Amino acid sequence: MDGIFNVLKPPGMTSHDVVGAMRKILQMKKIGHAGTLDPMAAGVLPVFTGQATRFLEYAAHDRKTYRAELTFGFRTDTGDLEGKVLAQSPVRDLDLTRLQETLQSFVGEGMQVPPMYSAISVGGKKLYKLARQGIEVEREPRPITIHHLSLLTYRGKTLLFEVTCSKGTFIRTLCEDIAKKLGMEGTMSFLLRTQVGDFTLENAHTLEEIKQDPQGTALSLDVVLRHFPHREVNDIQARRIAQGVATTVRGIEEGQLYVIELKGHGVIGLARAKQGRLCPHKIIYIPE
Repeated sequence: MDGIFNVLKPPGMTSHDVVGAMRKILQMKKIGHAGTLDPMAAGVLPVFTGQATRFLEYAAHDRKTYRAELTFGFRTDTGDLEGKVLAQSPVRDLDLTRLQETLQSFVGEGMQVPPMYSAISVGGKKLYKLARQGIEVEREPRPITIHHLSLLTYRGKTLLFEVTCSKGTFIRTLCEDIAKKLGMEGTMSFLLRTQVGDFTLENAHTLEEIKQDPQGTALSLDVVLRHFPHREVNDIQARRIAQGVATTVRGIEEGQLYVIELKGHGVIGLARAKQGRLCPHKIIYIPE
């Protein structure tokens, strides 16, 4: 099966665990996921199967939306409830106006130091592996963008907020930074990813639902390819492009990626326009 699944990842499973479960359900090995979710987190996890895995890079959209709970009063080494407490502070009552202003101060472009418990590599070693050995290394701040950040509920010790941010943003670190700016320690106590690009919580499916109806829960490649312009080509052009030959096609824009379609057969793959010709980029179907 060549397709895409919008999996509703449950808390307690790693993203790799979800891929393993999908391999058992579909009885196939060629499966990958886009946009890793922390084990304790739940929510949208795009999973690609078969030939669709070649288009995984186009599922890692720049914008992702989360709902997160920040618990004040302590900070852990992992940045969530699964870690060891490193620091504590009194929990202060917050004025809603100041709280809103603080949240809004994070909106826009900024820099963020990635946490030690992350899959980022430093010197060829994964940070989380070093962290498990009790080793902490210096991390360079990385540029991030917070597009939207809003308060949902505040109950004195906990703060629930919604954030839309760029890929590469660590919500655990954002929680710690918000708490610090409010004069307290803080830790992420809940995380739900509600959207990754066009993949939303509303159209996600549990692993059990996918197991019961794999065909009915699968999405077409169009989910990630519809943002590219499409070009329908004839039999000869399709065969040439699929076989690696740069082929002249009218009305194409230099450097642009195009979804190449052959009437009656659907998508052949992606091709890039170079000097008036379409050059194969990712081919999934070769016409006979």
